[in-house]
Amino acid sequence: MKFTNKLSLIERNYHPRWMVIFRILLGLSLFIKGIQFIQNKSILQKIIEENQNLQEYFWLQTIIPWIHLLGGVFILIGMFTRIAVIAQLPILIGAVFFVNSKKWVFAGESELGLSIMILLLLLVFLFAGDGYLSWKKVIHKENHIE
Repeated sequence: MKFTNKLSLIERNYHPRWMVIFRILLGLSLFIKGIQFIQNKSILQKIIEENQNLQEYFWLQTIIPWIHLLGGVFILIGMFTRIAVIAQLPILIGAVFFVNSKKWVFAGESELGLSIMILLLLLVFLFAGDGYLSWKKVIHKENHIE
């Protein structure tokens, strides 16, 4: 059985309906973070300048907000969820290990806990897929009606 067929089987049989709430919250939080980065470019610029590993990748301050915005919308509506999650994973892995690992969870300005939670939710939806209430299901139903 192909890997994609196994993921479809998991999505059909083991995806509880209440997980839609977590998918929507995940997409909304990524979308809001993208808006925050666009409105205040100095936040992301400061993060990149402070981190020695990221200083040569100055173009990240342009790409990261747009990946958060578009990926957040796609996760929110349940369309191309796995692709959006795959696009988000390197950013969140970098946020957990390179950016927020210097500041511990209990530091006043730390976002390590939130970054870890979002990373774990991304991993869940990488395997779980779109879920019950998604735009993909609406389009799929419309195509089978005709």
